[in-house]
Amino acid sequence: MYLIRIFLLLLVLNIFNINCYSLTPTPSSKEITKLTKQASKYLRNSNFEKSLITARLALHQAINVKDDNLVSISYNTIGANYEKLSEYSKAIFFYKKALSYANKTDNDTTKAWINNNLGNIYSFEKKQYKQGINYYKNSLDYSNKISDSSEIVLTKLNITWAYFDIGHFDEGLPYLKFINKYYKKYGDESMVVILNMLNGMYYGFKEDHKNANSSFLNAIKLGNKEIYKSDLSFTHQEYSKYLLNKGEYKKAYENLAIYNEITEEINNKEILKKANMAGINLELDEYKREIDKIEIERDLQYQSLKKSRIIVILFIVVLCFLLILLYTLFKNNNFKKKANQELSLANDKLLIAKEKAEEASILKSQFVSTITHELRTPLYGVVGITNMLLDEHKELADSPHLNSLKFSARYLLSLVNDVLQINKIEENRIVLESMSFNISDEINMIKNSLSFIAKNNNNFIIVNIDSAIPEYLIGDKLRLSQIIINLVSNALKFTKNGEVCIDVNLLKVTNKSHSIEFKIKDTGVGIAIEDQDKIFEKFVQVGRKEVDYQGTGLGLSIVKRLLSLFGSDIILESTIGVGTVFTFTIDFDFDPEKTNEIINNIPVDLSYNKQLKVLLVEDNKINQIVTEKILKKNNYTCTITDDGYKAIKILEEDNFDIILMDINMPLINGFETSRRIRSKGIETPIIALTAFDKEEITEEAISAGMDDVIVKPFDSVELFKIINVLITKNKSHDLKTIF
Repeated sequence: MYLIRIFLLLLVLNIFNINCYSLTPTPSSKEITKLTKQASKYLRNSNFEKSLITARLALHQAINVKDDNLVSISYNTIGANYEKLSEYSKAIFFYKKALSYANKTDNDTTKAWINNNLGNIYSFEKKQYKQGINYYKNSLDYSNKISDSSEIVLTKLNITWAYFDIGHFDEGLPYLKFINKYYKKYGDESMVVILNMLNGMYYGFKEDHKNANSSFLNAIKLGNKEIYKSDLSFTHQEYSKYLLNKGEYKKAYENLAIYNEITEEINNKEILKKANMAGINLELDEYKREIDKIEIERDLQYQSLKKSRIIVILFIVVLCFLLILLYTLFKNNNFKKKANQELSLANDKLLIAKEKAEEASILKSQFVSTITHELRTPLYGVVGITNMLLDEHKELADSPHLNSLKFSARYLLSLVNDVLQINKIEENRIVLESMSFNISDEINMIKNSLSFIAKNNNNFIIVNIDSAIPEYLIGDKLRLSQIIINLVSNALKFTKNGEVCIDVNLLKVTNKSHSIEFKIKDTGVGIAIEDQDKIFEKFVQVGRKEVDYQGTGLGLSIVKRLLSLFGSDIILESTIGVGTVFTFTIDFDFDPEKTNEIINNIPVDLSYNKQLKVLLVEDNKINQIVTEKILKKNNYTCTITDDGYKAIKILEEDNFDIILMDINMPLINGFETSRRIRSKGIETPIIALTAFDKEEITEEAISAGMDDVIVKPFDSVELFKIINVLITKNKSHDLKTIF
């Protein structure tokens, strides 16, 4: 009951004081600052009662004038009082309130002080060193920002002490070195005792007993001269720990006893009793401020009710605005409906246009396919008969007319292939294959095939292949060959009396992937800068003003598009009159096990000298002559028929080792003929000889029962290779059936 009366009396007194303050004039910031300094002075003299009362008064006035900096200083002083009175939780509460107000200001000095104080409590009282050191480092940042050298030295002293307290001497050493170097210049006498103590702790850690003893004793000597004995007590405590570790138990005990004596003197119970009443007053102020907040909120609510008319008017205005907005949305909705109808009509037209475009694309593909077929058929005859003439009349081997005829036919064939190739790329009908190949063999084969073109312009082809590249790689060798042939043949066309160099280098290896760089260099006419972006477009040719360079202008366009399938691009460097360099990189796999498997599965030609019976189903007379000549040259017997029905009848009466079947025939085409042959149980291998593109008909050919496809005009070596593979496979199947 007695305590309640005291509490009520204090509450009345505080209310009376507040009312008195409200009647007095508002104090200036200068007067409040004077109060905060007085409170700090009382604190330094350990007059906690007067310090708390003065700080409370300063806090109240600072809140009234809304000076956040003075509020934070007042809270900081209150927190410091509670820290001295060992009320650490309360101290932390007021320090954090001080920091919250300080953070609203630009006063970095105050922020540095408060962070340093929080660091002291968390490190040395709460023993939460990690949090304490973080506060110290925040303080150090603010001190560095304002170049406050004395505060920097003090904060680094505290950080050193914190690190040493938890045994992290190496982390604290840089800070200790800094203090030893600058404390005389920027510090004050109050930190000399602790500095000597810290030096003693570090020397003790390093087992430098001479310097450790000297530092501790010097700290004790200086501490005895000081009025405030707290630093002296800490020194006796740390010296006691050092002596204990050293084994000097008696001295350790003596120093520990001195530490306890000084500590008891500092924590005088009478001082705490005197300050208790002031602390209660301060807490009542906090409660009063909470009540004031509630009253302010109530006043605000009352004022808001007075403004209800304005709110109603605003509501009506907003409602009118919403009605206008609703009307606008309605109009916009009608407009959108009309726009959507128009858009729907436009989409219908676009769909029709798209269908027509797709139909046109199909017709274009069919047209290209038909044209290439019709061109390849006579070309097969021209190339074949030219070869026959060269074989039968050896004296014509050096005839320029016959060689020109052969070159012209092959050149026309390459143009046809270019047109077909670009059409297939545009329709995304090319899929890269994976096959094992020797890159050196492929490059040298290309070199040999282009030697005639090189000879015409008196050029040399030089090949440099990196020895680090594996012997066999896995990838699409056909597309690679097409790229290199186009680039090299292009270089040979625009180079005279010079050289074309093919450089192949291994760039990097990632797991099984090998990045191979290809460079095609020539010493030709070069390409102007303004033309370098154009040359990769379809049907574009540059540099034809003085000399008529043959070609369709599709080669480089095909190269760029094929490289995109490999996920690569091409780099062009060129100088007029010096030459041109094309560079690209392709990733190929290297898998020794897979390569060996592919090599081991290559069929061996065991029937090269054996006479085979071949049935040739071909309606074109010239093609009959050419194909028969090629077969007989390889010691094969050949039976010819120009009709699918006749072929079926011949097969019913006689046996053959292989059937060569044309696709485009009258009465019945090659596909249907093959189906009927298979339906009769005849398993003789069938090879389609066709002028159509292989990829266009392969699927239908296989489904019709054919075994392979070869495109006219074909290489005779390739034909005999396919024949031998199929015959070997067929005989192997027959042996399995027997056994």
